[in-house]
Amino acid sequence: MEITRVEHHSVEELIDNMRRVAMLTKPDAFPYREAKIELQRLSTDDIAPAQRYVLTQELMKVRNLRWALREHGVDLFELNGYVTIWLPGYDEPIDVLPPVIEQSPEADGSVVKILNDGMHRVYLARMERCPVQVTYAENVPAQFPYYAFPLVNGWNDVEIVSELPDGYIKKWHRIKDYKSLYRNFNSGFTNVGGPRGNFTNAGK
Repeated sequence: MEITRVEHHSVEELIDNMRRVAMLTKPDAFPYREAKIELQRLSTDDIAPAQRYVLTQELMKVRNLRWALREHGVDLFELNGYVTIWLPGYDEPIDVLPPVIEQSPEADGSVVKILNDGMHRVYLARMERCPVQVTYAENVPAQFPYYAFPLVNGWNDVEIVSELPDGYIKKWHRIKDYKSLYRNFNSGFTNVGGPRGNFTNAGK
């Protein structure tokens, strides 16, 4: 992966933009507007995944992103804000922000730090035995929980696969209309996830 330009944005800009993130199906609802948002440096052991898999090709893309950012003096695992990057052949820039983690109270009385956005980046950090800087949101309104439950056995339930077989259970959803709980990060940032083909879901 080649990156032609990188622009760094401050922690304050990151938090301000997070507060503008809306729900995907309710653009007038802002789950992080009143939340406590801060950067935290976490061990991956302290992060609760909800997704049961990582895709080999996406993991490779995130590793290539990490290497390409390093050439510009940027550490993917410690952005200290967020960055906008430009790729050759694409007119629109891409925002790369730290993985988004949310405080998630569960029915059994546990309170976990659930992984909302950035599965492949966090898994890569885990493979490289690195702590990772994350965007951590506390006190998200109870009506807007993350749309899936944390995995029962944590990272032990996550597998690396090249493709997903038919009928594969990706996550265990909280409600039938789980898409109503999706956050639209592109309402606060630009082109999160990047253009299809070169950078597909590299931030996931």
